[in-house]
Amino acid sequence: MRAEVAVTGLGTIGPCGHGREALATALAAGKPVAAEVDRSAGLHREGGARLAALVVERDVSRWVPPAAARRMSFPSKLAVAAARMALADAGVAGEGDGACVGVYLATTFGSVLFTEKLLRQILLEGAEAAQPFYFSECVANAAAAQLAIALGARGPNVTITQREAGPLLAVASAARAVREGRVERALAGAVEEITPLLHALLDRFDALARPQGGLPEMPRPFDRRRNGFLAGEGATVLVLEREDAARARGARLLARVGWSGAGFDATASVTDWGVGEAPLAAGLRAGLERVPGGAASIAAVVSGASGSRRGDLLEARVLRAAWGESPLPPVLTPKAIVGEYGGGILAPALLALEGAPCGPVQGFAEPDTEAGVQPASSARSVPASGVLLTGLASGGAAAWLVLERAP
Repeated sequence: MRAEVAVTGLGTIGPCGHGREALATALAAGKPVAAEVDRSAGLHREGGARLAALVVERDVSRWVPPAAARRMSFPSKLAVAAARMALADAGVAGEGDGACVGVYLATTFGSVLFTEKLLRQILLEGAEAAQPFYFSECVANAAAAQLAIALGARGPNVTITQREAGPLLAVASAARAVREGRVERALAGAVEEITPLLHALLDRFDALARPQGGLPEMPRPFDRRRNGFLAGEGATVLVLEREDAARARGARLLARVGWSGAGFDATASVTDWGVGEAPLAAGLRAGLERVPGGAASIAAVVSGASGSRRGDLLEARVLRAAWGESPLPPVLTPKAIVGEYGGGILAPALLALEGAPCGPVQGFAEPDTEAGVQPASSARSVPASGVLLTGLASGGAAAWLVLERAP
């Protein structure tokens, strides 16, 4: 008999603030939580993007003591803080055997600031000037490693770098490890930071939303006028454990991890989305057939659409093909509010299961007839029996995850 895996804790830090309450308020408002990026270094192009969904409340000393924080990059501090928040939410802070706890964390860019500082030292002062501290924190798995050290988690330590698909792949990998008995508990999620240099580079690749044709700078998922996404930073960590063990200790179950799947679009370039909706939709459709009740059990889609021109179009085509002649359930687009990266759809999906309202997002006004998908048009509660999370990444990776309301 298949062992069920439950989500019992949520920790999230992002542009909305610390914790689920701040996020829920922002999602209900439907307005991008954006701040001006520092452009004083002259890295940005004229007329380009100026905004990002930045973490403004950067003090995490409640979860990371200052003495320990001095040895961490900003993403590492975010990951440790979100993990401790999640464990407290699960009611297991300080409990358990660390050898039975695994860490599964996704990141796209890693610690950008420390990488920049290390390279600047090497290029300007020579290799002898490079600080080992910067090197240890600039590798992609630094945040996951710091999280494990801080919490004494001595199980598997996995870092996934699959761009927009990474957060869903991390949760799926963690759920598989729990289900197979390789760990008793897993910490899974994503972390990201956005620096002025990274923001400027993304803008120069035409990835970011920017002012255009008299329209303000804003992400517009599925909108005909979309011209890029809002870069976002933050960290979201979930606690996963076997459902029977969680019930035995009287834990509150936030969700049950249902089906998860992955795919690859061979038509995608290294830096963009492709046009391989047919095989992706076939994979998604086959996976949904394994969910009890099938596609009809999905009460909402928590979409990875972010305002990307090609990414949103591929997302829409895959969803429409997977559902066929049946109408799509409400499609939520939280990345229009909290930005791309930083685990932007994990926490909103759990809130959707709880019935929290999301939207309407301010960036959507003109439907894209080629896409044929519209975000949920009004603020509403979605008392969902199940939600589908989607993650189609530039470069071709694809991931899906179904979270179900635990009975």
